[in-house]
This record gives sequence, C-alpha cells and structure tokens, in this order.
Amino acid sequence: MQQSTTTPHHPVYNDYGAWMRRQFPFRVQKISVDAGFSCPNRDGHISYGGCTFCDNRTFNPSYCQPSKSIAEQIAEGKEFFSRKYPEMKYLAYFQAYSNTYGSLDTIRRRYEEALAQEDIVGIVIGTRPDCIDSSLLDYLEQLNSKTFIIVEYGIESVSDATLRRVNRGHTFECSRQAITATHERGILTGGHIILGLPGESADDNVAQATTISQLPLDILKLHQLQIISGTALAEEYQREPFHLYTADEYIDLCRRYIERLRPDLVLERFVSQSPKELLIAPKWGLKNYEFTNRFVNYMKRMDSWQGKYAKI
Repeated sequence: MQQSTTTPHHPVYNDYGAWMRRQFPFRVQKISVDAGFSCPNRDGHISYGGCTFCDNRTFNPSYCQPSKSIAEQIAEGKEFFSRKYPEMKYLAYFQAYSNTYGSLDTIRRRYEEALAQEDIVGIVIGTRPDCIDSSLLDYLEQLNSKTFIIVEYGIESVSDATLRRVNRGHTFECSRQAITATHERGILTGGHIILGLPGESADDNVAQATTISQLPLDILKLHQLQIISGTALAEEYQREPFHLYTADEYIDLCRRYIERLRPDLVLERFVSQSPKELLIAPKWGLKNYEFTNRFVNYMKRMDSWQGKYAKI
C-alpha cells in the first residue's frame, strides 16, 4: 500500500469548520428546518417503520417543528444563535427525513422560502440516494449557480447485507449512482456513515474507508451507532445485545478509518449526540467537542493523520 505524502505537521484531518471558513468571508451557522417531508421508508412507498435505528426526535432542535412555517423556524433559529454572534449568516439545513421526497413544485417552494429569508446564504439538503432524479438534479444545478448548496446523502454502510438488516430500503450501488450524478452537476456532495452497525466488525468498518474514498464525495460525516428508545433496533438490542463501542474503542476505530480516507475529503464530524432521555446506549458522557479534542490528541500521540495509508 502506497503511503500518502501528507505529513503529520499538517492538521490531523481535513476539518469542515476550517473548510467552511474558506467558503465564506463571514461566520456561517446551520439552522435546522423541518419542511414537513416524509420518507419512502416510512409511508409505505418502500416500507413502513423506517430504518431500524431511526428516530427523528434525535436530530430536531426544539425550534424546528413542521407545524411552523419555514420562515418562522428560521426566525427562531436566528434568534437562538444571534445573541452570541449578531453578525452571523446562516445556511438553512433541511435535516429531518428525506428532503427531496416530494413533487418538484413542493420542493422548489420550500427551498425558495428558506432562501428568501434575510441572512440565509445557502441551503444544505439531507436526503436518501433513492429520492433523487434527473429533473430534480436539473433544478438543483440551476439553484447551485445562484447560491451555496450541499446535498447530503445517507449512505450508512457500503454493505448490502447490513443495509437489508437495518431495513434501509436501498443498496450501496444506489448511493454510488446518486452521489456520482450529483457530483457531475457540480454540486457539493456529502455522505453520512454510521460506524458499528450490527453485523459489522471494526475491520469491516476500516475496510469501508477505501470504498468511500472512491466515491466523488466532497464531505463526509461519521457517527457512532446509538441505540434510541422506541426504535426497532432498541428492541433487537434488548432481545439480543450486540457489541457497541466504548469511547476509546471508537476513537481508535476513527483513527484507523481516516488513515485510509483520501486526504482531500472534508470531515464534518465523528460523533452524534442524542438527547439523554432517548439514548439507551452507548452512554459516553462526552460532548461532541470533548470527543473531538480527545480524538485529535490521540491522533497526534499515534503520529497519525487523514490519508496516512490511503491508496493514492
């Protein structure tokens, strides 16, 4: 395996915050928006009940309610952040469920309502790879020529067996095609991966990094598997527990994973924090920034960096 030429004197990974500061001449914050979209894995189009790990309550802030208009949600989100940073600009983050799942007319109206709000300088669209088509990509390409856009796909795993086990409803090939088609339109493309899904070993996860590096992704989010109260996965875990990573095990897994990622891939995060009252396990008691500090220090101690063993 050829070693990359990146040296450990550089930052240990290609950080999203630093990358974002190069995209804009001002401070930018995401505001989550629930635009009332559903998911083909919940409404019966593909399946009912959604992915076994999913509970939308784990990533919707309190101001983010679909009963409120997009304009109202953005106004409340801005109020929340602007006390600290009055000069802040914002990206509207369509996060809940699948935000390209609907008629093109509905999608256009909701995105443009967000973009019409003061101090909104772009949008981030979270969706599934099976909820995209060429007419929607035509529209997004057009929008991308006028404003800042990231389209973020839930990949979750590169293993079709795992995707079936968690009732994901699409294959890895579906992710590859959607990411490639989006990238070909010149649109910034993100991916989301969960490490530690049932049936996947640490070595399986590490091997996945090479496959992910071969996708034309700009941005990657990683996070640990969390068992959320009320989900099908929680029932499975309580019936027959499977291994969940300790914080230290997960830090080492992230090290091994990013050593095999290409160095230009922007890493947005490594962990997710679900509300305490919903989280069954693992309970690490670490805030996201505490985890990241611990991870960066570990990488330095191990003389490690993103792309160290990437196949260039």
